[in-house]
Amino acid sequence: MHTQSSSVLILGIGNLLWADEGFGVRCVEALDAAWQFGAEVTVMDGGTQGLYLLPYVTEARRLIVFDAVDYGLEPGTMRLVEDGEVPRFMGAKKMSLHQTGFQEVLASAQMLDRLPESMLLIGVQPVELDDFGGSLRAVVRACIEPAVAHAVARLRRWGVSVEPRADAVLRLNDVALAMDAYEAGRPPPEAACRHGDLRFVTTSGET
Repeated sequence: MHTQSSSVLILGIGNLLWADEGFGVRCVEALDAAWQFGAEVTVMDGGTQGLYLLPYVTEARRLIVFDAVDYGLEPGTMRLVEDGEVPRFMGAKKMSLHQTGFQEVLASAQMLDRLPESMLLIGVQPVELDDFGGSLRAVVRACIEPAVAHAVARLRRWGVSVEPRADAVLRLNDVALAMDAYEAGRPPPEAACRHGDLRFVTTSGET
């Protein structure tokens, strides 16, 4: 394992547009809005970037990842996975391309002998993924606060400076993607288009 860096990387991965796949991103947004950290900490919406995340992972000594993970458990169940078990769980029962991509990131970091020496995956069993433009289901959304609390506790155990922010505002993404704003613009379930979000779909000939 490499030891040249003392940095900490906190990643939320997933896709906000596909219901519970957005869990990881919503967690890292909530963490960054509520807490501030020492200069050694990088907080990132990793989205579905896959191998583009490799330079960040290989420079980190410690890694925390938020994600929706198919553990084969009851929907809404949160589970923490640590260190050498993290790559195995990221590769099991892949739900989407973003997990394939992040498994490749971890495998590449391991081949380079630059895998973070401490890793924590904070994952929740999703309820619904096949709902384009949909929001987190209630039991998954309820896991955001405890997931963030687990991350804060681990950071403090690692000796990282963690302090409450005076102003809880969205910093990682555009305000239009904030959970409240995003959900306010979503049609009710019975009227929503499951093949696309009509807020972003135009008819033929429109620009």
